[in-house]
Amino acid sequence: MPPDHDDNGVAVPSGRLGRLLRLGGMASGIMGNVAAGGLGALAQGKRLDMAQLLLTPANTRRLTNELSHLRGAALKLGQMLSMDSGVMLPEELTTILAQMRKDARHMPPKQLQTVLNAEWGVGWYKRFARFDVRPFAAASIGQVHRARTHDGCDLAIKVQYPGVRASINSDVDNMAALLRLPRVMPSDLDISPLMAEAKRQLHVEADYEAEARHLKQFGRFLAGSKNFVLPHRHTELCTPQVLAMSYIESEPLECLYDAPQKVRDQTAATLIDLVLRELFVFGAMQTDPNLANYRYDPKTGRIVLLDFGAVQPITSELAADLRALARVALSGGVDATRDAMLRIGYLNSNIAPHHQNLITSMFNEAMAPLRQDQPFDFGRSNLLERMRDWGFALGKDRELAHIPPAAILFLHRKIGGTYLMCTKLNARVALRPMIEAYCNESNKTP
Repeated sequence: MPPDHDDNGVAVPSGRLGRLLRLGGMASGIMGNVAAGGLGALAQGKRLDMAQLLLTPANTRRLTNELSHLRGAALKLGQMLSMDSGVMLPEELTTILAQMRKDARHMPPKQLQTVLNAEWGVGWYKRFARFDVRPFAAASIGQVHRARTHDGCDLAIKVQYPGVRASINSDVDNMAALLRLPRVMPSDLDISPLMAEAKRQLHVEADYEAEARHLKQFGRFLAGSKNFVLPHRHTELCTPQVLAMSYIESEPLECLYDAPQKVRDQTAATLIDLVLRELFVFGAMQTDPNLANYRYDPKTGRIVLLDFGAVQPITSELAADLRALARVALSGGVDATRDAMLRIGYLNSNIAPHHQNLITSMFNEAMAPLRQDQPFDFGRSNLLERMRDWGFALGKDRELAHIPPAAILFLHRKIGGTYLMCTKLNARVALRPMIEAYCNESNKTP
């Protein structure tokens, strides 16, 4: 191993107590700043605004720095919540959390060596002709290294940060406590189901053996595809905390931003069709829309799919409900729309009628691109901004304390991320025929 020197490497706190103390210290520091700010405002005769006191520049820096340092479930949950459209969290907080999607700190070499010694045994580097100690990618749960075996096999090796799996439940519980601070969310909003689903999904994402199975599963789904390519697992190097895969030479999807319109349109249509196949054919969806999980092979024109940690099963019942909702989205009808939204959980009988009307109107507005006959121009549309503004306005109505089922929110994360990718591609796609192709009842999930 090279000398233990890396200007950007930051050790991951691996013990539960150490992580708890950091999260606790962060919460105490933030609330201390809130108290000091509140006293200052009172001294000046100003009216207290808890949201402004909580989301000061000092507090936001502390939040992002600490979560980025902790990584693991604490950072991952922050990234998940950054996809919120304002219905649960204040606009300022979602903006702050969104910054963490771009933060990628990695372990210093010494900590990396300790992890790999435990997984592969001392002297593991003798198994490789080359192993790049500095990762070429780092995220919330692990980092990825380039390596080559003695027989010339190029690999991408994903190494999990130490202590991540053991700290998931406590990290999520402590993050939930932060979210329950006054004025962060409606006081009567029950986030327990969402936090329980977050724990479940994070345990799955931190199980690299499960990810290897998902990778194999999607490899079967897309076998022989002219549009997609996936890496293959290198079994003898895989452990519960290390996932070794074939390295695929590729470029960031951003390389297509200046491609001819036809290429961008086809790429966007391919990504949208993948979402529909996941929902209605595969019975499983990769729910992490991080742009880094999609790359492009210029030699073949295929999209490279990476990272199958966040895979959610789609039951036949949910697929049927979503298919019914898609038919409603195309045909309209107030009663049919409301019934479909009630079945899935967007609405419930406890929501006041005027709130039901608002949510239904928001849904109809979001589905408008599906009903038009001409191709939808993602680049020129302001639909995303209008939906975001509508969501923030709805979230400020603290009388509305309803969260759709957690499983649906994670599906939205993928759908919303795909929409963003199509927007960045400035694509034009005829959506109606694509949706109609999957609305047929005979197109059942296998």
